[in-house]
Order: sequence, then structure tokens, then C-alpha cells
Amino acid sequence: MNIPIKTPEEIEFMQIGGKVLAQTLDEVLRYAKIGISTTELDKIAEDFIRSKGMIPGFKGFHGFPATLCTAVNEVVVHGIPRKDEFLKDGDLLTIDCGVLHQGFYTDAARSIAIGNASKEKIRLIKTAKMALDRAIAIAGPGIHVGEISIVIEKTIEDAGFKVIHNLTGHGVGRGLHEEPTIFNFWDGNKGPTLKPGMTIAIEPIFSISASEIITLKDNWTIITKDRSCAVQEENTILITESGSEILTTQ
Repeated sequence: MNIPIKTPEEIEFMQIGGKVLAQTLDEVLRYAKIGISTTELDKIAEDFIRSKGMIPGFKGFHGFPATLCTAVNEVVVHGIPRKDEFLKDGDLLTIDCGVLHQGFYTDAARSIAIGNASKEKIRLIKTAKMALDRAIAIAGPGIHVGEISIVIEKTIEDAGFKVIHNLTGHGVGRGLHEEPTIFNFWDGNKGPTLKPGMTIAIEPIFSISASEIITLKDNWTIITKDRSCAVQEENTILITESGSEILTTQ
């Protein structure tokens, strides 16, 4: 398995891009209120990224038409922002975004409750943040990718939620998706060993009650089969000599 090791210069490109990505997500979330459309949020993200001299990483990727993937309630991933989709009180919103800087991608996602969301939605979001934090906490040189998967799965299952098996984390850098694949469940394999200079996107993805998913007619939007709410949290991290560094944070 060919897992790219980034050079110091490439790491710096990703650190700079990752910071702008974190700022973009924070900017979008400032406007993510009842009544705003997901298309408006998408424009905010694209304008912010381009104002920093960078390129939206998702727009045009395999034909994807937007800067953000917007996932509301039962939408799991790859939701296309829409002019007629307005955020409502009680919605669970996930925004997933990428930034391309000097030929290198960073990738991150955030989930929030809009207005007065149910306790179950709040618990989904808290569990996603916990799973991501725990996974990042153990990531470092010498750790097998499978160990990250075990931590994520345990956190999700202990909370009583369902891992969506077909959607995974991944390496990231010169490509938006690189090796290794990072499952959100233990598949029985240790997987490759992490080494300093590797950059990976860890992203727990799960739902209240369904592991099965359906792709809608737009060939992008993925929803839970039982229409239960889903959640995703994601950061791009760098494996360092002593542990890891979150690149998609301010």
C-alpha cells in the first residue's frame, strides 16, 4: 500500500490550507440559523475560501456542483446545497468542506443543532465529537489504522448508535482521497501502520438506527435507509514524531 509521506513544504501548504478551512467552517456556522438556505451557506463558504486566494476543494470534484456538502437530518453525506432547502428549528446540520492550496487538499466537517433540536440529535452530535476526539488522541507513529477504527466503533456502539459501514475516513493530500482507508468499524485487520509525515482525514459517520444507506437520483445525496438522522465530524490530521497535529483547526 502506497501511503504518501509529505515533505516539510507540503505539510506547510496543508497547515495553511487547513487553517483557512477551519475558518471557513466557523464562518458558515455563524450564519447557519433558522431560515437560511443551504445555497446561501454554500456561497458564504466559496466566497470566504476564494477571498483567501484558495480553491474550494469539492467544487468540480468528479462533477460535484458545490463548495459544501450539506447534510440535513437523514442526509448522511454528499448533500447538494439547494435554493429551496431552508434550515428549520430542530434540524441537525452537517457541513463538509475541502480546501485546495498549492495543490494539496484538506478536508473537514462539523455538525450542529439548529434551534431547539431533540435530545437524540444533540446526543448524536456529542457522540460524533467524542468519537473523533478519541480517535485523534490515539493517532500517532506506530499505531495501526485498525486501532483508530476500534476506538470509533466502540464510542458509537456504546452510545447505542449505528455505524454506516460504507463511508470511511481516508488519507488526504495531493489527492482528496488517498490511502489508507480508515473504517469506522473493526474489520478484523490491523491495517497499515501510521508514520510521521502521513496526513489522514478521520471522520466518524453514523446514524440513530440504520447502517444501510440509499443514494438519491441526483447520484450524490446519500440518506439513511430508514430516514433516521445521521451525523459526521471530521478533521485532517498530520502524524508527527510524537503523536498528531490537527490541521483543520484555528
